Amino acid sequence: MLLKDFSLITPTLEAELIIKAIETVISPSVIRQTLLETGSCEERTRKLPSGLVVCLVIAMNLWSSDAMGDVLKNLVNGLSREWTRLGQYWKVPSSSSISEARQRLGCWAMSRLFHKIVRPLATAQTPGAFLGGLRVMAVDGTVLDVPDSAANAKVFGYPGSRKGTRAAFPKVRLVLLIEAGTHLIVDALIC
Repeated sequence: MLLKDFSLITPTLEAELIIKAIETVISPSVIRQTLLETGSCEERTRKLPSGLVVCLVIAMNLWSSDAMGDVLKNLVNGLSREWTRLGQYWKVPSSSSISEARQRLGCWAMSRLFHKIVRPLATAQTPGAFLGGLRVMAVDGTVLDVPDSAANAKVFGYPGSRKGTRAAFPKVRLVLLIEAGTHLIVDALIC
């Protein structure tokens, strides 16, 4: 049996295509509704409205090697006016302002938005997605380090280690439900 020659291809998508994909999948109205439900709306007019911060958090995962300010600038330039509603002379906020905006948003809003939007996407034509008429799903888990703080240690704890020693960081245990045909994470649980 001969193996077929293959090479790994790293796809490079233009920012415009990625921003269009975000706008297509996540409508501004769903974000606004989620922010209202979680109490994450701003009480006063800010340079970084909560809806834009949601898009920034998503975009930061797509362009993880870029500076937050650059990601935000590209995001504002690429999103439609329905999303941003920012003035003509908008200036990119400092990195500390961006961090504060992310803290104001909190994780509850992003978690709620994830559960509203994410769903299996495979069709009958997707290779490996169905077996005997049933959707093939997989459960996987991973462990992530979190900053070594008393609060994180209290919530997540340290892994076991030799007697008299302690691991360097508290660990978050993450269990994922994944659609096998698309490799899409459709649910997640933090343990």
